[in-house]
Amino acid sequence: MDLFDQKKENKSLTSLIFEKIREDILNGRYASGDKLVEIKLADELGVSRTPVREALKQLELDGLVDNIPNRGVVVKGISKADIDDILTIRLCIEGLVGRWAAERILDHEIKELEEIFDLMEFYSHKGDVDKLFELNTKFHETLYQTTKSRYLEGVLNDFQLFIKSARNSSLRAKGRMEHALEEHRAIVTALRNHDVVGTQKALVEHIANSNNNIKLIVSLEEEKIKNLAAEE
Repeated sequence: MDLFDQKKENKSLTSLIFEKIREDILNGRYASGDKLVEIKLADELGVSRTPVREALKQLELDGLVDNIPNRGVVVKGISKADIDDILTIRLCIEGLVGRWAAERILDHEIKELEEIFDLMEFYSHKGDVDKLFELNTKFHETLYQTTKSRYLEGVLNDFQLFIKSARNSSLRAKGRMEHALEEHRAIVTALRNHDVVGTQKALVEHIANSNNNIKLIVSLEEEKIKNLAAEE
């Protein structure tokens, strides 16, 4: 399958399989409680069982699956409590992102963020949420790069991935797309001026609003699932 064309990025086969299964879990292809069968995955991916086995071990270390004796590897996924933890930790460290970004950002990086924002504005006016979500992710990944801290960048990119589905749903909430656009505008303006306090304030406010919206979406989805279960 073409998944492994990504080898050009010099990633190992195990890493590529890990990322593929992780993405499938976070996108909801595999639900909590689903069993991941090593030989079945190997057949689907067209690989031997060894890299699949190693990938499943990595997923266990990441807390996305459990290896249960006499049952095998079972999906845990991301719980509401996990999302709450991620959102809380993310809010605490985004202020640091704002400070380091404002202090360390280069002119060409400001231009890149401005170009991403211009596209966000264009697709926001068109009401294209899917494209806006893609650009929103790119905006924040680029912003993390401007901090020049690979550790901070790695942690926050993982957080973005782990709550991808909830973030996507959040942008679809009534009025959120327009508000998010103005919040990004404030971040870009502050960065353009290398305004440390202004960037921190704009970024933390944006993340706080995003977090509140995500929590509301997750709670509504949880309530919906409970109601469906009660009707059965």
